[in-house]
Amino acid sequence: MKNILIIGAGRFGSFATMKLHDLGHQTLVIDKDENRINRILPYASEARIGDSTDEGFMKTIGVHSYDVCLVSIGDDFLSSLQTTFTLSELGAKKVIARATSSRQEKFLLRNGADAVVFPERELGYWTAIRYSSDNIADYVELSDGYAIFEISIPDRWNGKKVGDLDVRRKFHINILGIRSESGNYASYNRFKNSPNKKFQTHEMNMDVRSDTILHHGETLLVLGKHEHIQKFL
Repeated sequence: MKNILIIGAGRFGSFATMKLHDLGHQTLVIDKDENRINRILPYASEARIGDSTDEGFMKTIGVHSYDVCLVSIGDDFLSSLQTTFTLSELGAKKVIARATSSRQEKFLLRNGADAVVFPERELGYWTAIRYSSDNIADYVELSDGYAIFEISIPDRWNGKKVGDLDVRRKFHINILGIRSESGNYASYNRFKNSPNKKFQTHEMNMDVRSDTILHHGETLLVLGKHEHIQKFL
């Protein structure tokens, strides 16, 4: 479990807070807008109304005690830049800042950010790759052109052993895991609190061997370069 400081409770900051809550991390959320703070309270360990560009206020937070400080201010770049610099000056261990352009990224990195994220750009890339193929269920960008894809098992592979397919040599991709599912997943969110309702469960097999048999309806987690995955698909 980590202690995470989130500055800015807009859409990006709020979704990050909710996910961190699900993962069991401790969060302190700061925003100038009282309405935003009230909306995020059910998901934050603690929330405070305040101006993150005010160094006096930020000193009361004890930013050095947080494992990660996330600057999620999206509508005021000057405030984001000032906040990032202030966090660095007050001894923050790690500062992650949101940006919308490469120019902003340069300023943030020069003024205390350890890393910069581009939510809109990354979501745009994900959407383009995810929906440009009927076989891709999910996708995670890595580095140097590599990514992890979740793809549906081709009909021609149904009932085949992994070793017989020789995918590493033929397609230059590696199978990391197999996901199988059963039940009605669409009903999960509606009926998850009802003990009498059946919903879909996902089982992930990460122990893929040469004699593992593939079945129609399962999905594969595969690692490879974009061009190799696209060529395979």
